[in-house]
Amino acid sequence: MDLWSWAVSAYGREGVAQAALALQDDYGQCVPLLLWAAFARPAEPEMIARAVSLAQAWEAAVILPLRAARRGLKAELAGVEAPAREALRSRVKAAELESERLLLSALADLGEPGESPLGTALAAVAAAWGGTADPVALDRLSRALSGPLPDPGKTG
Repeated sequence: MDLWSWAVSAYGREGVAQAALALQDDYGQCVPLLLWAAFARPAEPEMIARAVSLAQAWEAAVILPLRAARRGLKAELAGVEAPAREALRSRVKAAELESERLLLSALADLGEPGESPLGTALAAVAAAWGGTADPVALDRLSRALSGPLPDPGKTG
């Protein structure tokens, strides 16, 4: 199973979206990078550094501007009717999701998955990302991702 398919399945698991978005919105973490960490279980500091560098560049140039536009379109804007604004918001949201898919695809190309424990991989990547790596929030994500998920080693 490829990383994107796995990430979509994992994100749909109970509690994962809430935990991931809390890490994003409250602690400045990068959800696609955290999902990559859960999938790839990187142990090599060099691989983590390459992943963080790639994600930081992509997030700054593409994901954050799209997210800001999507969130800005939630508000009423003078002279723009709600249906037109919502239609544009839907297209921006689709572009934001596609930008995250492209980031995950690039991250998947960094190398073979490692064998770090889930919590260790998440903590290492969150710390390398910078900002706050809240251990309680990371543990919440780790617990939500634990259990039966699609096997990242299987192809579908």
